[in-house]
Amino acid sequence: MRSTIFISFLVLGISCASTKNTVMKTNKLDGTWVPVQQEIGGVSLPKASFEKQRLTISDSTYTVIAESVDKGVVKYKDDKMDIYSKEGVNAGKHFTAIYKFENEQLIICYNLSGDSYPETFGTKGKPLYFLSVFRKELMK
Repeated sequence: MRSTIFISFLVLGISCASTKNTVMKTNKLDGTWVPVQQEIGGVSLPKASFEKQRLTISDSTYTVIAESVDKGVVKYKDDKMDIYSKEGVNAGKHFTAIYKFENEQLIICYNLSGDSYPETFGTKGKPLYFLSVFRKELMK
């Protein structure tokens, strides 16, 4: 009887340990994002200009599908992003951004000059600041 209980606990312990090792840490920003609002320099862009765009984030890589495809590396620290384009029209460029995740939306304010991080999520009076509000694309 004792050996049966011991073996049951051993099997349970091994199965829990193996399950624990297979759990992966996921980034809440991972996934495909669809823009719902965009503005640059304080001017809202019409929905038709971004309705086919997609941003896909997977760990430290990104892909943007817009008029063309842009791929690269994104690094996070605190609420800041450093975006390094590796492929596409922006290849070789570095963009800085701030971001926040609230109400199931990802909000990113980019400084397209890449020389400093935006201090706020406003773009008014800043022609090289680009704001995009995303919602996660639903699986089909």
